[in-house]
Amino acid sequence: RKNKKLADQVMQNPQVLAALQERLDNTALTPSSYIETLPKAVKRRIDALKQLQVKCAHIEAKFYEEVHDLERKYAALYQPLFDKRREFINGEAEPTDAESEWHSENEEEEKLAGDLKNVVVIEEKAEAEETNVKGIPDFWFTIFRNVDMLSELVQEYDEPILKHLQDIKVKFSEPGQPMSFSLEFHFGPNDYFSNSVLTKTYKMKSEPDKTDPFSFEGPEIVDCEGCTIDWKKGKNVTVKTIKKKQKHKGRGTVRTITKQVPNDSFFNFFSPIKVSGDGESLDEDSEFTLAADFEIGHFFRERIVPRAVLYFTGEAIEDDDNFEEGEEGEEEVRCVLYLL
Repeated sequence: RKNKKLADQVMQNPQVLAALQERLDNTALTPSSYIETLPKAVKRRIDALKQLQVKCAHIEAKFYEEVHDLERKYAALYQPLFDKRREFINGEAEPTDAESEWHSENEEEEKLAGDLKNVVVIEEKAEAEETNVKGIPDFWFTIFRNVDMLSELVQEYDEPILKHLQDIKVKFSEPGQPMSFSLEFHFGPNDYFSNSVLTKTYKMKSEPDKTDPFSFEGPEIVDCEGCTIDWKKGKNVTVKTIKKKQKHKGRGTVRTITKQVPNDSFFNFFSPIKVSGDGESLDEDSEFTLAADFEIGHFFRERIVPRAVLYFTGEAIEDDDNFEEGEEGEEEVRCVLYLL
């Protein structure tokens, strides 16, 4: 009875009440701590819901496998259009008047400008005949120059090689094969390497991780493979030769030796870091490099190849910039790329 009376007196003390309230505010329940307070029977039902969630993730993985099959199907429908695009770019065919008809948003302004241009049309025709421009010069190289993600990789000595790039294609893995896609870079004859096609293959996984099934959000690029570039003598831009002086310890004589060391180049894109198959983790720099590589491969597949002309004109870049401006509130950008 005395204890109850003492407790009542304590609870009537404003300072004690304030201290208790502050302590309650500082120990607000987190979701996990709330779960711990639930009865055992309720926790058992929650575990059953998690098991259902894992089954949902496996169904979702099958959904993305079928999406990959659809992508392959529609890639075959796009290909005749991309073939025609290649012909126009490389001057293998000339578009008809109907094929080249296009109404721009600034059509009226262009009409007025066209009236002025008519004054010198004869001179322009004569100049065009003299220059004899074939196709759309430097089409793919211009895209590389326009897109920051790519221009950062391109060195000055890469530029004359990229001017020989005639086409980029995306190829999807065949039915029944492990999920993957390949990028094919088609080059015209050049003084740098004998390959007509350079390839980069990205391997994907579309299944929930056994240790963390709830992290599944769709197909994930997990590895990539490049190809061997058959460089012509003295033309390999991915290495540079340096001279180094060596002094003999005994005689004191000095000799000059030459050695080849890696050199920054876009063409290192075809010699990617290999994901270790023995479970060993990569160091932080290698993980960053690999994540950037996956991002570039995804960008080629999803944006550049399907919408090449808009990256050539810069229209797609303006759209991308506007899209990014609307996402400034994002707290972080995922390094792991999930397709779709």
